[in-house]
Amino acid sequence: MTLSKQQWAYACLAIVGLVATWYFNIRFMLETSFVFDVAEFLRQGFANNASSSLSADVTVGALAFSIWVLHESKRLNISKGWIFVVLTWTIAFAFAFPLFLIVRENYLLRLSERGSVAT
Repeated sequence: MTLSKQQWAYACLAIVGLVATWYFNIRFMLETSFVFDVAEFLRQGFANNASSSLSADVTVGALAFSIWVLHESKRLNISKGWIFVVLTWTIAFAFAFPLFLIVRENYLLRLSERGSVAT
C-alpha cells in the first residue's frame, strides 16, 4: 500500500499524538507508582482554568469524533470502525483520529477507483 502525501501527514500526526500523549501519561504513572489512577488523572486534568479548558476541548472533540467515526465507518462500509473509538478513549484521541483518516482515505480511494463513492 502506497500512502499519499496527505496520508503521510496523518501518519506523522498519529505518531506525534501517540508519543506526546504517552510521554506525559508515563510521567503521570511514575508519579503514582506506575498505577494509572483515572480519578486522579481527571482531577489533574481539571486542576486549573487552562488545563480545564484543554481537557473540556479534547473531551468534546473526542466525543464528536466517536459519533462521527461510527457513522462514517457505516457509510463507507469500513469494518471494525469501532476500534477507533476504543483507541480514542484508551490510547489517545490525537492518535486515533489521524489513524482513522488514513484508513478513511484508503477506502475513499478504492471507492473512487470503482466509481462508487458513497455520499
